[in-house]
Formats: sequence, structure tokens, C-alpha cells
Amino acid sequence: MTAATPPTERPVIGQWVVGIDVPVVNERAVRASAGILFLAGFAAWQYSVITGDIRPLQAFGIAFALEMYLRLFVGTRWTPTLAIGTLLTRPQRPEWVEARSKQFAWMLGFGMALIGCFALGWLGLAPAIAQAICAFCLALLFAEAAFGYCLGCELARRFAREKPTLCSGDTCTYTPPKRGEQHQLGHPRHAHDTRDVRP
Repeated sequence: MTAATPPTERPVIGQWVVGIDVPVVNERAVRASAGILFLAGFAAWQYSVITGDIRPLQAFGIAFALEMYLRLFVGTRWTPTLAIGTLLTRPQRPEWVEARSKQFAWMLGFGMALIGCFALGWLGLAPAIAQAICAFCLALLFAEAAFGYCLGCELARRFAREKPTLCSGDTCTYTPPKRGEQHQLGHPRHAHDTRDVRP
């Protein structure tokens, strides 16, 4: 396998992009889908907290678990919010990140959704427990949509046996400046060089 000729078989998670030798997903579309899920989940969670009716929260938990299941086991191209996110961010330049780091994050989300569903359904636990689990999940969705912070991706970057090399915001390879220092976007000599260099 070479970087210039990706395999023709499409992976379950992500896609092949010419020039990249691992399956990738578009971070911009993922963040858009996280925003969509957050809006739906927050509405259900707030309604549950105010009224005590957990049925909308149960419906969101099932929908969220189904979304994560489709991403992990059926294919990212079949997931509704990712499809909408891809459509909404189509005019933007894609930001490709490794699919395996997102896979770990979605497994984490799938696990939390199952725990929440069990807590609200078969286990018969107090609604406050499921609400707390959902609140934590919503906080992670908001962090990804608003700040580009992915807890699962961070855990994969730190603890995975094979470290990802393409992360959102280049966090895999970029060393941020120390507190009080500015980001270096280029060579200082060229930053204000306005000379006409045409022959």
C-alpha cells in the first residue's frame, strides 16, 4: 500500500484519501455532528430535569446509541448526523484526522449510551443517575463541537499501543507555546517581508 494509491475497499470507519495511508474522517463534519447531537440531547435533558418526564431522554439515549453503533459497526457513511454534518461543512476545506482515534471516542460514547439506557430501563435506577450520565456525555459533545476537544481521541493518543499521527488541530505533532508566548506561524523574517520578488 502506498500513500498515492489508497485501497479501493472502503473501510467501515472513515475513508481513504489520496496521500494518506490510513483511514481518516473529516474533523469538521464530526464537530458539526457533535453540535447536532448536543442540541438534541440538551433539549431532552433539560425537559427531563424540569418536568421529571424521562421519556424524551430515553428516546435520545436510544438514538445516540444507535448513531454510535452505526459509526462503529455499519459504516460512517450511513450515520444520519455525520451525513448532515458533511453536507453542512462541504464548502469548507476538510480537516482529516485518523479514524482509529475517533473509533475509541465513539466506543466511549456507545458505552455511556448503553449505561444510560440500562439505568433508565432495565435497572430501574433513579432518573437522576441517568441524567448525570447524560450530562457528562453532553459536556463531551459540547467540548468537541465548540472547542475541538475529544476526550476519547486524547485517551487514544496517550494510551493506544499504536499512536495516531493525524489528530485534530495537529495535537499529535504540534507543541503549543508556553503560557504568555505567541504562536509562531512562520519565519519572523518573512512575516513582514513585502518586497516584490518577481523577476
